[in-house]
Amino acid sequence: MFEWLGENWWALWLTAFLAFAVIEMITLDLFFIMLGGGALAALVADFAGADGWLQIVVFCVVSLLMIAFVRPVALSHLKKGPAEQRTNVDRLIGEQAVVMEAVTSDGGLVKIGGDIWSARSAAGVLPAGQKVVVAAIDGATAVVSAPPATTGQT
Repeated sequence: MFEWLGENWWALWLTAFLAFAVIEMITLDLFFIMLGGGALAALVADFAGADGWLQIVVFCVVSLLMIAFVRPVALSHLKKGPAEQRTNVDRLIGEQAVVMEAVTSDGGLVKIGGDIWSARSAAGVLPAGQKVVVAAIDGATAVVSAPPATTGQT
């Protein structure tokens, strides 16, 4: 088996690429796909007739370059966009909520949209019934604060 693998590095690189692609689909972190790009570069090097050690070097160099230069650009493109395109919990930041159970810095409950969330106050105690604004989401806990006071009303 090892003799065959030594003569057919392309199979190793193709398998590595497919494994990295599957892991990327699970993690969605844009890290393993960069390693997959390195595996594809090593596959091309194999088809070009490069020795095994050179293929490994190509894999390492291309993977590191992609992680260092391509991944940050790709992540910034994924994260930018108008607020209406935000998804999941990012969309909740800035939304109004109603305090269901008094919220302190230790805990409480708020209703955001139609869902009840555990919450904690960014500052002070927020009584039940008060309208608040979601400042951040920390895991499964909404960090809320009192809405800014409006001026000019009589």
